[in-house]
Amino acid sequence: MKRLIVYLNGERVGTLDEDDSGLLEFRYGLEWMGRTDAMPLSRSLPLQSEPFRGKHARPFFAGILPDEGPRQQIAVILGISERNDFAMLERIGGECAGAVSLLPEDAPPPAVGETRVCELSEKALEDVVAELPRRPLMAGREGLRLSLAGAQSKLPVLIKDTAIALPLGNTPSTHIIKPEPERFPGLVTTEVLCMTLAQAVGLNVPSVSVRLVGNKPCAVVQRYDRIVNADGTITRVHQEDFCQALGFLPERKYQQEGGPLLRDCIGLFREWSTVAALDIRDFLDALIFNVLIGNADAHGKNYSILYRKAERRLAPFYDLVCTLVWPELSKTPAMQIGKSDSIETITPAHWRKMAQECRVGWPMLRERIVDLCDKTLEALRNEDILSAAGDAALAERAAGIIQKRAGLLRQGLK
Repeated sequence: MKRLIVYLNGERVGTLDEDDSGLLEFRYGLEWMGRTDAMPLSRSLPLQSEPFRGKHARPFFAGILPDEGPRQQIAVILGISERNDFAMLERIGGECAGAVSLLPEDAPPPAVGETRVCELSEKALEDVVAELPRRPLMAGREGLRLSLAGAQSKLPVLIKDTAIALPLGNTPSTHIIKPEPERFPGLVTTEVLCMTLAQAVGLNVPSVSVRLVGNKPCAVVQRYDRIVNADGTITRVHQEDFCQALGFLPERKYQQEGGPLLRDCIGLFREWSTVAALDIRDFLDALIFNVLIGNADAHGKNYSILYRKAERRLAPFYDLVCTLVWPELSKTPAMQIGKSDSIETITPAHWRKMAQECRVGWPMLRERIVDLCDKTLEALRNEDILSAAGDAALAERAAGIIQKRAGLLRQGLK
């Protein structure tokens, strides 16, 4: 039997064991269960004395780890099996999404307030960014135990003023650097445009900017699951994505592969959010916006819940991208709107069908669609939004796609 200690903001929550057959088992500690302020790690892992075994434990813990591509590379670097969740968590489960961290049983507890970093000069930052495609999350580098879900190359860093550093030990990061992949030229411009546009129309999104590292465009995204306090210390805020909360394995994040449906997501708010009405409204706005921008990749791991003490609320939105910029990418929506099988053919009739399936009032949904269409068309007239995205020609192209889509949907609702 192998064991990892599971911590939440430095407090011991429970244990994650792996038996000889590779089966995972998570159990909350008695001390944690006895606390008046105890909170669950996940909606799918409610507070209870009985352990969670196998398929009940894996969705949350596997959901912490990177997706298949970078996971394969990390496994080779670390000399472990890519399918071994436990071994992967043992090696990189330190600075994760939210406030969870996992450490070997014989390791000292994570030091809260730790500020050990490796400061990066501009040249050192260029070297790290250049190495990321071959070494995701800088796996295997001494002192780093970093994990973020997703398929895209990315790196958690700590930014203070203009200085950038790698967090060591239990030091929290403040930002995520996402270099532009070779396969998708223009991704940084497109994502920054869509995120900036989302903010302009009233969606809750983290701050994002473009930074050139050498000749490589990078999106620099502020972490919404970190709070920088007045004294400069950083507090982690626990979070989980919808797949984790609903108990779906990360490899089932797409509806067509057995992943969450929109009605599952709406049901999650009704059962779990502490302010369900507001979170459902905001989630619908994000859903509408993703359709307006032509984002077919808004799957169950691209929405999250934040835990703040007794509050459970919809997290800010992230990974907003017009995937239609790349014609070769799938047009199939990650979560279907009224059974439409293409992001290009979603009509008001599909929205009406979705409202019925999710038990959402159609007049309210229609009003929100019209409002977001109008706000999007108005915001696209703001040249500052386009200029913030970097590549002017590509930003214009993506903006043209979005403008056409918003105009057509608005016209269909007249």
